[in-house]
Amino acid sequence: MTGLIRIVAIFVALLLAACEGKEPLYQEQAYVFGTLVDVSVYGETEPHARQAANDVLREFQRLHDMLHAWQPSELSELNAAFAKGESNAISAELVAMLQDATQLSQQSQDIFNPAIGGLVQLWGFHSDEFKSVQPDEKKIKQLVAANPQMSDISIVHGRAQSRNKSVQLDLGGYAKGYALDRAAELLRKQGIRNALINIGGNVMAIGQHGKRPWRVGIQHPRKPGALATLELRDGEAIGTSGDYQRYFMLGNVRYCHLIDPHSGYPMQGVQAVTVLTSGTRAGVLSDAASKPLFIAGARGWRAAAMQMNLSEAMLVDGQGNIHLTAALQKRLELVDKSIHPKIE
Repeated sequence: MTGLIRIVAIFVALLLAACEGKEPLYQEQAYVFGTLVDVSVYGETEPHARQAANDVLREFQRLHDMLHAWQPSELSELNAAFAKGESNAISAELVAMLQDATQLSQQSQDIFNPAIGGLVQLWGFHSDEFKSVQPDEKKIKQLVAANPQMSDISIVHGRAQSRNKSVQLDLGGYAKGYALDRAAELLRKQGIRNALINIGGNVMAIGQHGKRPWRVGIQHPRKPGALATLELRDGEAIGTSGDYQRYFMLGNVRYCHLIDPHSGYPMQGVQAVTVLTSGTRAGVLSDAASKPLFIAGARGWRAAAMQMNLSEAMLVDGQGNIHLTAALQKRLELVDKSIHPKIE
């Protein structure tokens, strides 16, 4: 993650409305959280839309700086304290995040485990570029045996401490979803009625795109373009975890950043998992809840979905076969009509 590198303001169809009856769509893009983010505001004046979008991007940058796992941040300072067996004062906001992430970890039976940042680092994913090198097997086994868990963390009077020095927090599977929820809150407070927020494939909808719902695409894990499209309703979010962005190849084997905390190795046999969520924590759930399904694999993903209270989910297995819940099948439109997904 290199921070906020660029902001590109794209104003589409302003005042074209006069002759075509269209309302304006205003977009701003930035690079933050190690990915491209996009804020689209529909039906507002340019100054209002620009101000709202800029406020969201500033919030994203604040969270990026706060939660960075390997550059100086509030989170990295906490990790340094954990490694020394010391406590560290943390903000009330981070306290709430860690408590929420702990609850989600317990709900997933610790498959979603932000405490395994040491393993993520060992595999080389605490970097902007990934080297095709497999870590020492003994070091992997040592970290797995140390069994770092979110439940190892205690927070008393705003100070956090871990009884397990191997706990190293990496909120990469939580932060984008949290940012979506914050963005929606900020936009609604500013009176924005229709917007779409996209953080590297984690997408939340507010209102509609004019007279129709917002339609989003789900990236194909092995080909350019979309695997499927979906209409998002007001307050819904969609999130995808895949092996096609943060990964390296070693021989013919793909090693991605989604690591099974029980084996210590990147999960294989799954190309992507997509979940559809709603409610007050739709953003967080769109990010965090997809991870247990991915790591559970083609055999265990449905049970993991039930644990996470997800009725609308999709898994693309290692062979490219599509597995769908019946609820999501009703909402999803596959780009390739010849594909026959397995409904589970």
